[in-house]
Amino acid sequence: MTNVWLGIIAVAVLVMAVIQVAAIVFAMSAARRIGQVADRLEQNLNPVVSNLQTLTSEAARMTTLAAAQVERADRMFADLTRRAEQVMAAVPTLIGPAGKGLAFLNGIKAALAAIHELRRSSRRGAAHPDEEDALFIG
Repeated sequence: MTNVWLGIIAVAVLVMAVIQVAAIVFAMSAARRIGQVADRLEQNLNPVVSNLQTLTSEAARMTTLAAAQVERADRMFADLTRRAEQVMAAVPTLIGPAGKGLAFLNGIKAALAAIHELRRSSRRGAAHPDEEDALFIG
């Protein structure tokens, strides 16, 4: 009976060894397939990663250019503001004498208009009594 039990144990150990060898072969096959999938994935992702690197470098370059343009515009507006303030500060000194000259010219213009009106009314003669009644208030 001992030999039977030893035979059963030997067969069981042999079956376990075969199962373990089969599991090892299956695991090696699965590891090889996973390696192939990883290689394909890496090959497919390399162009995407390369494009992303190019995209980020271009974005960084554009950001630098935009910052430079903003600084340039800021300097331009600061210069424009400074010049406008200089012009506005100089305007009163220029308008002072010119304003007096314009007032003198406006006075001459008013005098000429008054003389012209007097000439026109003397040419027409005296106003008709009907016209005077329309102007009368009282």
